Amino acid sequence: MSEIVQSKITSKAQTVIPKAVREHLGLKPGDLVRYRMTRQGVLLERVTREAEDDPFATFTEWNGEADAEAYRDL
Repeated sequence: MSEIVQSKITSKAQTVIPKAVREHLGLKPGDLVRYRMTRQGVLLERVTREAEDDPFATFTEWNGEADAEAYRDL
């Protein structure tokens, strides 16, 4: 699926998530979204209940190959 949608950023840095994106992610009022920065750009993801309960889910800076190698034997 390759659909391109866009939205405008307000003066308060707010935006509306386009309907096509909300439907694709299954977003409903009250849901949380996460912005994951990658080398290719930024991914918008729906936060699942498991990720919301995981206190380490936000520590993505410790989720690289070098970290996996360093802590492999722990």
